[in-house]
Amino acid sequence: MTHLIATFFYAGHLRPAPGTWGSLAALIVAYPLLLIGGPLLLVVGVLLAFGLGLWATGIETRSSDDHDPSEIVIDEVAGQWIALLPIAFGAANNNVPLTALWPGWVAAFVFFRLFDIWKPGPVGWADRRGDAMGVMLDDVIAGIFAAIVVVLLAGLYHGVLMQ
Repeated sequence: MTHLIATFFYAGHLRPAPGTWGSLAALIVAYPLLLIGGPLLLVVGVLLAFGLGLWATGIETRSSDDHDPSEIVIDEVAGQWIALLPIAFGAANNNVPLTALWPGWVAAFVFFRLFDIWKPGPVGWADRRGDAMGVMLDDVIAGIFAAIVVVLLAGLYHGVLMQ
């Protein structure tokens, strides 16, 4: 069970770039979650992915020298869903179809992957912890950074460019 969770239903075994595959799987799963329960269900999903991911990652890495094996992608799922939250709430609050905000989906994906790979500041700090919490936290922080960029880009587009 822990391997199923940690690899997000084995998406982490796809090659190359399992983290990118995990993020893509997160996008695919986010869409029906949002259709079924809106942004609040996505928030619940983030909390579950984080909690279950922390537990599963701890067990999967317990007897390993590698604290962050590439096949563990539940952290990417939690982070990617955080990056999508501004889009989810924006669509819901403005009664706009999720598909109408496709540029936001692309930005959330690209910027989350950028921050997850680049690991600036606190993302790198969390990654260097060398434990299950660090595995989860670096992607949570990368997701927060990506969400901030999504909000800034939406503000730029809707507030400045569309004036």
